[in-house]
Amino acid sequence: MTEQTNLLSGRYELDQVIGRGGMAEVWRARDMRLQRDVAVKRLRLDLASDPTFQERFRREAKAAAGLNHPNIVAVYDTGEQLDAASNVMVPYIVMELVEGVTLREVLRGGRKIVPEKALEFAAGVLDALAYSHRAGIIHRDIKPANVMFTTPGTVKVMDFGIARAVADTSATMTQTAAVIGTAQYLSPEQARGHKVDNRSDIYAVGCLLYELLVSEPPFKGDSPVSVVFQHVREMPVPPSQRDPEITPDMDAIVLRALAKDPRDRYQDASEMREDIIRVLNHQPLPHRMAPQTEAPTQVIASDPITATARRAAPPIATVPPHSEQPLQPAEEWPAEEEVVEEPRKKTPMIVLGVLGGLVLIGIVVALVTLFSGGPTAPASPSPSPSPSLSPTESPSPTVQPVKVPKLEGLAEQDAVESLRKLGLAPKVEYVEGKKDQAGKVEGTDPRADTEVVEGAVVTVRVYKAPETIRIPATIVGMTEAQAREELIGLGFAKGNIKTVKADPASEPITAKPGTVVSLDPSTEAGPDATIILTIATGESRVPALTSMTPGKATEEAKKAGFEIEVRVVETNTELEGVVFEQNPREGTTLARSEKITVSVARNKSEPTSPSSSPSATPGDQ
Repeated sequence: MTEQTNLLSGRYELDQVIGRGGMAEVWRARDMRLQRDVAVKRLRLDLASDPTFQERFRREAKAAAGLNHPNIVAVYDTGEQLDAASNVMVPYIVMELVEGVTLREVLRGGRKIVPEKALEFAAGVLDALAYSHRAGIIHRDIKPANVMFTTPGTVKVMDFGIARAVADTSATMTQTAAVIGTAQYLSPEQARGHKVDNRSDIYAVGCLLYELLVSEPPFKGDSPVSVVFQHVREMPVPPSQRDPEITPDMDAIVLRALAKDPRDRYQDASEMREDIIRVLNHQPLPHRMAPQTEAPTQVIASDPITATARRAAPPIATVPPHSEQPLQPAEEWPAEEEVVEEPRKKTPMIVLGVLGGLVLIGIVVALVTLFSGGPTAPASPSPSPSPSLSPTESPSPTVQPVKVPKLEGLAEQDAVESLRKLGLAPKVEYVEGKKDQAGKVEGTDPRADTEVVEGAVVTVRVYKAPETIRIPATIVGMTEAQAREELIGLGFAKGNIKTVKADPASEPITAKPGTVVSLDPSTEAGPDATIILTIATGESRVPALTSMTPGKATEEAKKAGFEIEVRVVETNTELEGVVFEQNPREGTTLARSEKITVSVARNKSEPTSPSSSPSATPGDQ
C-alpha cells in the first residue's frame, strides 16, 4: 500500500488487515484527529465500481451511523477514497474497534456452549435487532461471523447498513455468489427472491440459536443450493433430538423462529427475546390459543401410545382452519417421535401417532409441489399447513397468480390505483431523483411481469425531489483534490464539480496557490447541483503606486500581497519625494512572490561658483 492510500480522507491511517469477507476487508486504523483506534471496512473494488451499489451503500451506511446501542458495533463515520489505479471511488465505513471474538470463532473452538449461554447470546442479538428494526434498518445477514463476543462479555452485532445495501442487489437466487456466504442462515423468502422484513432477521436468529445450542446449523448440504432448498422446503429437526439437554421450551422458541411462513414466526425481535428471558428465568412460555370462532381442527391420535417418550413435550394448541394464530412448535416435530402428555400440566394432550406421521409426509409432499416453481416462486398468503386428519376440513381455495404491471414513468397515484384494481397491495417508497422526475415511478419490487398471489404487497419506488445537502465551510482552504473528495463523500456527483481560477483582482492575498477560496453554492445544494470551486492562483493585480510617497506606496503594495523595492533617482524633472515610475505597471497580473520596483525622485543640487558668492555688507565688517 502506498503512502497516499494509507491515509483515508487525510484522517484515518490504515495499519493492517484484521479481517476479510466476500464483500469487504476490515482494517485496524488510527483516527489521527481524535487519536483513537478504529476499524475501517472498505468495500471490494469490483463492487465499488457499480454506481448503483455505491449510492445504496452510501445511503445505508449513513442510516447505520445513526444506530446507537450497546449491542451494536458503533459506526463513527463514512466516506469514499479515490483508488488511483482504477479511478474508482471506494466507499468505506469507520467503526468501533471491538476486542473479542466472533461467534463463528466460538463455535469453531470445539467447546460445547451450554444452552443458557446460547440463549444469552441470542438475547443480546435480539436486543440489537429490536432497536434497529424500530429505526427502520433490517440487517439481512445475521450469522455467527457478524456477531462479536467482546472481552468484557458483551454481544455486539456488526455490519448494519452493508447487509441491506448488498441485499438490494443480490437477494435473489439468480446471483448465487451472494447466497454462498449466508446460505445456512437465509430465510425462505430471501431464498425465493421475495421482499424481506424484520421477520427474516428473526429467522436468521433462529438459525443462529439452533447452531449455538447443538453446534451445527439446522440445515446442511453438499452445496449452498442444496442448503437453500432445505430452507424453503424442509422442516428442521428439533434441537432436543440432537442434544437431550435442550428443553421443550427451547425447542418451542427455535422452531417458531424457523417457521417457513413469516406470519407463523415471532413478529418482532422483542417478542422472541421476552420468551428467551422467560426460559432463562425458569418461567413457562405463555400459552397462545387461537380465538374459538369455529370448530377447531385437531390432530387425531393413533391407538394408545405406550412407549416412553425421550422427552416430555408441551401441549399442542388447537388451531382453527386458516387461523392467523402462530403454530405451536410441537406441530412441527417429526412424526416419528413419540410424545406423551406433559406430566407437569393437566391439559389433555393431542399427540401424533403413526397415522399423524403419514399425514405429515403428505404435507411435505404438498410443500414440494407448492414450491415446484423454484426458489423464485411467489409465497402463498395462507399460513403454513399444520398436521391434521380432520375428515371435515375442506381444501383451501386455489389462489390465482397475478402479474405485476409495468408502472415505470407513471404518476404515483395512477400506479397505486393500477395495483389496487388487480387486487394487489401497493406500498410506496421514495427514492431520490431529479426535479423533473419527482412524483413518477422509478420501478417496483417485485419487478414488472413477476407473478405474485392476489393480495401480495408490491413496493412502488417513487422519485422525490432531491433533498439539499449542507456544504461545510471548511471546504474553503482545502486543496482542489481534498475539496472534490469531500463533496463527493457528501453525495454530490463527481461530474458536477467544476473549477475556475480566482480573479487576481479579488483573490485573498493569504490564499495558497491551488486551494479553494470560494465555492458556489456555498452553504447547501441538491445532490444534482453543479458546484463551482474557485481555486487560488497565487497572483494579484499590481496596484497604481505613482504619485505616492514611498511609505504610502509600500502600504498599498502590501495590501495587494507584494513586497516593494524603492529606488531613488536624482532628477530635476520629477516631483521630489514621490514615486514617478513603477515596474510592473499598474493592472499587470503578477505572482505574489514577485517584487514591485518603484522609482522615487530626488532633485539634483546646483553646483556653487565663486562669482555667485554673496558680497559683504557694511554691517558685516
